[in-house]
Amino acid sequence: MVISYFIEIAGMFLLPLFSVMAAIYIGQLYGTYILKKSPELPKTAIGSIVSAVLGLLTFMLAFTFQIASSHYDARKTLILKEVSDIRTTYLRAELLQEPLRSGTKKLLTEYVDLWVDISRDPSKIDAAISRSQKILDMLWNQVKTTPDSDRCSVEFGLFSTSITNLVDGFNKRITLFVASRIPYAVLLVLYAGSFLSMMALGYQFGISGKGGFRVSLVLAFIFAMVIFLILALDHPETRLVKINQKPIITLQEQLHGK
Repeated sequence: MVISYFIEIAGMFLLPLFSVMAAIYIGQLYGTYILKKSPELPKTAIGSIVSAVLGLLTFMLAFTFQIASSHYDARKTLILKEVSDIRTTYLRAELLQEPLRSGTKKLLTEYVDLWVDISRDPSKIDAAISRSQKILDMLWNQVKTTPDSDRCSVEFGLFSTSITNLVDGFNKRITLFVASRIPYAVLLVLYAGSFLSMMALGYQFGISGKGGFRVSLVLAFIFAMVIFLILALDHPETRLVKINQKPIITLQEQLHGK
């Protein structure tokens, strides 16, 4: 598990790094070859084309980064909202009669514990999702099996609303943490566009006689770092860009302190 984790992290950075360096090198070789065949080849037009291509690449990177950043912001917002929903449900459970009150508190405490475990060890996410779903089902079954005579109270109405909000928040959080990713089509276009753009830049290096390994390495590192940041924002399970889990940890401490 640890080895596969580090392989995934290395791939997120090394693949873009080597791809950019290879693209620049291929383009530079071709540019040098063309320059030898046609020494009088005009270079002004090539420079304008490369500038336009790099501008388009910048737009593509900004667009992709915006998608990843919006997913990251949405995850932070959902964490705060779900913590608030859990806290509200726990407080409203105080208004219920036994054994519904103690049973609800116990299930909510376990639910929070599972969430904290995921934040510390993302490898447990599948088991935690399965158990969390069962807890929410048990909470909703408690609502459904409540006698009709008790359902007319204001307190029960508030509690049932809190449970539905909790279920809705859980579904949104799982969708954002597990299913919401940058579309593969966007990544494919980004990688293909980046490779071709770097080839064009390398071609300009070749026909101008400028550039070299150091310049190519710097460009490759810059590009790889940007791609790495985009992928890290879009894959919270890697924990490279962490979302502050203090609110849910604080809630866990409060629930266990009662």
